[in-house]
Amino acid sequence: MKRAGILNRHLAGALAELGHGDGVLICDVGMPIPAGPRVVDLAFRAGVPSFAQVLDGLLDELVVEGATAAHEVMEANPEAARLLDDRLPGLVHVPHDGLKAISAGARLVVRTGEARPYANVLLRCGVFF
Repeated sequence: MKRAGILNRHLAGALAELGHGDGVLICDVGMPIPAGPRVVDLAFRAGVPSFAQVLDGLLDELVVEGATAAHEVMEANPEAARLLDDRLPGLVHVPHDGLKAISAGARLVVRTGEARPYANVLLRCGVFF
């Protein structure tokens, strides 16, 4: 058993398979999950694990070269908007329908227990060298 890092075997394995440019959608319980990508559902109950916990855990494990969130998050969920702006410099905002459309191309979807609106972000993987 691993001592540190991500312990969920499904998530750890999925992260190890990601390559440069692959998309990872971190989403709340209300985001429609597109058909096609691998899905790791971490939701245990409303709010557990939180969007912030999952985002921070994944940012510890991934190199991110870009991120996209819904424009609506700024008004509907200011706490999530601040979190995203703090953690992801250069974050791009698109309409929520646009985020859903581009999320269909994600390689991995990680579903959190977050139950507040628009707590979703699409990360684009970078490389560590």
